[in-house]
Amino acid sequence: MNRLARTSAAIIAAATILVGCAGGAPIATFPPVSLGPGPISAATTETRHLIEVALSAQGLQAGPPATQFRPAESASLAAAPRLLLQVLLPDDPDHGYVTVYELSDATTAEAAAREQAAYVGSGIGRVQFPPDSQFVIRTVGATVIFFSWSAANSSDERTPKIASALETVGTGVPIPL
Repeated sequence: MNRLARTSAAIIAAATILVGCAGGAPIATFPPVSLGPGPISAATTETRHLIEVALSAQGLQAGPPATQFRPAESASLAAAPRLLLQVLLPDDPDHGYVTVYELSDATTAEAAAREQAAYVGSGIGRVQFPPDSQFVIRTVGATVIFFSWSAANSSDERTPKIASALETVGTGVPIPL
């Protein structure tokens, strides 16, 4: 084989490998079902109502999110159906997301909440959030509430009030340090 033939063969082999590695069609992944705007369960409806009442006591209100959002999550919460709310923050319209996850029962919700707390308290979880992030993880029956915020990244002075309001709902799950 002459030099030109070897070079051509090498180029064709390299191109074949690159095409193979790059893949053809992307691999389809399917996120867990998000609850809403259609019918949602009684458990999630009740948790949403409790959140709205708690926020109202702080002079805040929540509604459907303006954009898609998904927080960093542990495996159990990543697989759970969810309802996403966004607290209206006129000075910071890109934040204020509160996620309500629905699990099969209260015991499963408690385990998932503790898993999320361990996740956000771990090195792997911490890198998913700004360094000064604070977290609220609460359980209400078969649901888990998750909210995170960062003072350095929140331009609306009302953001800490979201955490204060949520801390009055359900049962808190501590974040291990």
